Amino acid sequence: MKRNALAWAAIVISTAALVSSRGVTRAVPAAPQFTPEGQKQARLLSDTFNAVAEFVKPSVVQISAQKKMKSGPVRIPGNGADPHQNINPKEMEEMLRRFFGPESPLQKQQFGGAGTATGSGFVYDDKGHIVTNNHVVAGADKIVVQFSDGEEMEATIVGTDPKADVAVIHVKSTNYRPLPKGKSGSIRVGDLVMAIGSPFGFDQTVTTGIVSAFGRNDNHMLDGDSYEDFIQTDAAINPGNSGGPLVDLEGKVIGINAVIATASRSSAGVGFAIPIDMVANLADRLIKDGKVTRAMIGVQLQPQQLTPALAKSLGLDPKTKGVFVEKVQPGSPGEKAGLKTDDIITHFNGTPVKSVPGFRNLVSISEVGKEFVLTYLRDGKEKAANVTLVPYQLVTNAVERPEVEEEVKDVAKTEVNAFGLEVQELTPALAKQFGFAGSDKGLLISEVQDGSVAEANGLQAGMLVTKVVKDGKILPITSAKQFQELTSRSNELTLNAHAPGIPGRYYTMVKPDSK
Repeated sequence: MKRNALAWAAIVISTAALVSSRGVTRAVPAAPQFTPEGQKQARLLSDTFNAVAEFVKPSVVQISAQKKMKSGPVRIPGNGADPHQNINPKEMEEMLRRFFGPESPLQKQQFGGAGTATGSGFVYDDKGHIVTNNHVVAGADKIVVQFSDGEEMEATIVGTDPKADVAVIHVKSTNYRPLPKGKSGSIRVGDLVMAIGSPFGFDQTVTTGIVSAFGRNDNHMLDGDSYEDFIQTDAAINPGNSGGPLVDLEGKVIGINAVIATASRSSAGVGFAIPIDMVANLADRLIKDGKVTRAMIGVQLQPQQLTPALAKSLGLDPKTKGVFVEKVQPGSPGEKAGLKTDDIITHFNGTPVKSVPGFRNLVSISEVGKEFVLTYLRDGKEKAANVTLVPYQLVTNAVERPEVEEEVKDVAKTEVNAFGLEVQELTPALAKQFGFAGSDKGLLISEVQDGSVAEANGLQAGMLVTKVVKDGKILPITSAKQFQELTSRSNELTLNAHAPGIPGRYYTMVKPDSK
């Protein structure tokens, strides 16, 4: 009887499930369930997008940059091309590196037809100037601009800045309205944005999204010695969007679309635009001078930022931001302003300094020959100095390296301390053996104990300790005995160390038994 009861229960449950799945008793809504207020808000947002698109599109252009190929035309597969056509091997190698290379998912958008790069741009002023990316027009023999009404005109290059991937071209017509410029410094994460351009050659294409992040300046998305400070967006950016505007809901340009991060050749929701504040600064210089002359102070900075832990060890407010001076080049504006190694630069002409790339960008686009105020910290005290910027060509990078002496002598060293470190004094022979310059001074890490806090913080044998923080001050360290005394008395240790040929950074460690 028990088995029969269980069987009947199973039949009843199965039948109920079958009836339900066939929709015998399921109620189906006759229309989407929106409240009147919700429908109103949705229509308002839709109307806003429509109005912005209608306002912006007439000022957005499609750019075709044609380049002659010695071995015949090049077609890039995936854009209506014949993959069996003759292709210049060097061009193919560059194409594969840029668009399919496994070494980097960051793709510049430069697709087109035979010998053609297709991109986008927008009308910059009422004098016929159009802004786009450098990689869209670089090396072009002929540039054709197509406006929203179908009119085509040849354009000439006014100037390019490959280091920031910005270019200005010119057409003779002034009949098209320039787009208003916004302030990229005022954008917020989550702001609604719109990208307009010619992805895959489909002109006047509009996509929308939000500002995902900004200040992306340390991801090395551009080639070589570049200057980056990208706005990140999830608005779809695809091949052909390069140079087109990213606008806010007032139709103002806040950036120009340049790069995507993707494992394929299309948008993965991670696109990057160059902020309009940077673009406008560079575009105005290109229009005026045909080139960009960057400014420099003449200081080498440590790549490490001032972290809360490091700030605390220096006796500073943990919220303090800034960048460390590693070296000051002789005769440079930085030396004339009185900057020294280990100074912490916190402001440039009143603008907070938050990162090394950000500071580098800020200085580079500032006016050469003009005086600016540098605010910095030295031994915990705030100081200010006036610095007059010079062209980067005038700042030398030569560093003298004296000959290494070959004598060998007894080397003072420490025992493994509570932080898990053993160090020894650096001699010329050891410097040569481990690849350090003869002018380098400090303590060589000879052993890092397995499982120690030193190992956990990334310190390795063969690195050179050059400085320690004591009583909130940064001090050079060359004596093994002094290092032993400092580590034996302190529960917390902050030191600066580096591997051969790599800038130093600070490491803060706490003894295991004091946590």
